[in-house]
Amino acid sequence: MIGRLNHVAIAVPDLEAAADQYRNALGANVGPAQDEPDHGVTVIFIKLPNTKIELLYPLGDDSPINGFLEKNPAGGIHHICYEVDDIIAARDHLKSTGARVLGSGEPKIGAHGKPVLFLHPKDFNGALVELEQV
Repeated sequence: MIGRLNHVAIAVPDLEAAADQYRNALGANVGPAQDEPDHGVTVIFIKLPNTKIELLYPLGDDSPINGFLEKNPAGGIHHICYEVDDIIAARDHLKSTGARVLGSGEPKIGAHGKPVLFLHPKDFNGALVELEQV
């Protein structure tokens, strides 16, 4: 059901410092910052030959990243994102296996302009999983 690894998301306490580190120390192709108000984050994508890194920074006081950074002040891996061909079929299959879909269970539009869902980390070995329809 899952396809390619789309990205690994890292929550960071300082978005520009993190982007500069990838750009200057690692020589990575760092994209521009983009606000995603529906998700409460500002993101920067780092393009790699085989996947992407998504830097996450809180957008507003209600951002889900605030709580993560309170527990992990230096930042850290927040979630992994896999591609799926049909997000509704993937959701329905996962729910039939007992996996919990976070939020309303309905896809939202993610940072790439495509439908996404998040799966409960307790159902996936402690990892928050995002699914993105391609």
